[in-house]
Amino acid sequence: MKAMILAAGLGTRMGPLTRDLPKPLLPVNGKPLIVHLLESLAAAGFVELVVNLAYRGEAIEDALGDGARFGVHIAYSHEPDGPLGTGGGVQRALPLLGPTPFVLVNADVRSGFPFAKLRKPPAGPGHLVLVDNPPHNPGGDFALQADGRLANQGNPMLTFAGISLLEPRLFEASPGGTFSLIPLLRAAAAVGDLTGEHYRGPWLDVGTPQRLADAQRPS
Repeated sequence: MKAMILAAGLGTRMGPLTRDLPKPLLPVNGKPLIVHLLESLAAAGFVELVVNLAYRGEAIEDALGDGARFGVHIAYSHEPDGPLGTGGGVQRALPLLGPTPFVLVNADVRSGFPFAKLRKPPAGPGHLVLVDNPPHNPGGDFALQADGRLANQGNPMLTFAGISLLEPRLFEASPGGTFSLIPLLRAAAAVGDLTGEHYRGPWLDVGTPQRLADAQRPS
C-alpha cells in the first residue's frame, strides 16, 4: 500500500516563516516537519510514498531526495502552475498511486497516530481519522455514528485529522482542475459510504506560528 503526503500548500498563515522555506521543511525538534511524518510512515511499513509539490517544491525535493536515507522511496507529483488544492493534487497524482487504496496525510500534521492501523482496504471509498475538536475548529467536520459510518451532521461532531485511507474511485466524480477534497468526502458521507475512527492520542495541525511553537515537543 502506498501513502501520499500533501506538501504543495503555500503556508500563508505562517507569515514570514514560509517566505523562503516551504512549511513542510519548518523545523520541529531539530528536524523538518515532513521528516517526522516520513519516519512514522516508514515505521508503519509504508515504503512507497508520493509527495506533491508546488510552492518551493524544489527545496522539499532537494531535502528529501529519493527517500532512501529514510528507508522509503519517494515519487514526486509536480504542480508547476501552482497548488491544485487537496483534491486536485491527489487527482493529479493518481497515476503514481495506482489502482489500490492509499493513505493520504497532510504534511503539516504532527501526530502519534499508528499508521499501521490503516493497512487494510476501507469498507467504502474512504476512511477518515477524526480527533477531538481543537480550538481553531470548535464545530468539527463530521459526526461518527455507532456503526462507524460518518455523517455530515450529528452529535458529537469531530474534526478531520488530515489522515485518511482512500480509494481512487472517490475521485471518479471530481470536477478536475483545482479543488478541495472536502466536497468529495461530504458527498460520500451524505450517502453513508464514508467510515471513520476517533483517535484520542497526540495530534496537532501545525498551521500557524503558535502551533509550530506548540509542536516543539515529542508527540
